[in-house]
Amino acid sequence: MAKIGVQAMMLKDSFTEIGAFETLRKVSGIGYNAVEISQIPMTPENVAELDRSRSELGMDIAALSVAMETPKGRPGDSLAEHFDKIVDDAKRLDSKLLRIGMLPFPAMKSIGAVVDFAKQANEYAERLQEQGLGLYYHNHHIEFAKFDGKYMLDIIAENSPAMGMEIDVHWVQRGGLDPVRTLEKYAGRTAMVHLKDYRIGELPESAFGLLDSGDVAGFMAEFKNVVQFAEVGEGNLDFASIMPAAQAAGAQYLLVEQDELYGRTVWEALQTSYDNLVAMGQSELF
Repeated sequence: MAKIGVQAMMLKDSFTEIGAFETLRKVSGIGYNAVEISQIPMTPENVAELDRSRSELGMDIAALSVAMETPKGRPGDSLAEHFDKIVDDAKRLDSKLLRIGMLPFPAMKSIGAVVDFAKQANEYAERLQEQGLGLYYHNHHIEFAKFDGKYMLDIIAENSPAMGMEIDVHWVQRGGLDPVRTLEKYAGRTAMVHLKDYRIGELPESAFGLLDSGDVAGFMAEFKNVVQFAEVGEGNLDFASIMPAAQAAGAQYLLVEQDELYGRTVWEALQTSYDNLVAMGQSELF
């Protein structure tokens, strides 16, 4: 049975302010018992606190984020430079899943660069399989650009058969595709799904001030920005269909995430998503 958890990108400020263990204590207090680690430095202190959360809180460290190479100007572990450390951290935390959160920016230059990335990722996926670990790729919307009639995500998949998928339903929708059909397409290859709603927000009052002043370009910029991230159940996605489709696709973890909060606290947002998922009849997955 799949388990609903939290994507820790949302929690990075809290990790900095009160530490990993106290942050996950608050997560556990809402009712989530799994977390995917992302944008959290895997320092000895954080790894120790994550391990402590497993034993004292029963927190499942669902997955760890990895990069193939450390991006310029951004610290962090990479498979190229810290392969053994990543494997050791994963085994200590009993995390069987590793995930690449985004196509490296240089790989976006051309479809040839995308193919090179996918083939290199496949080599790491094969090495990780020898260690009992799986490597997965998380989509955004850019992967639904077409090249000779093929979506970029399909090209990545074809060139990295050892790497699985982490499907983000919001970004699938923003890319113009149907989340349920996409989950069906990658059934058997999807170990994780990001639960993130897709909302059309209201135009702010300031937009009409721009219009009144004659700044039509400024108004149109606001018009284009009404697409928002949202708490699960607070937007337009059909989660009544998405939840069973994700489980049918083989997802082990369904991870709540919200990239922007629009003035709410992360705790308010997580509570709303939790309450809505329970109201949808998903309480057995927590």
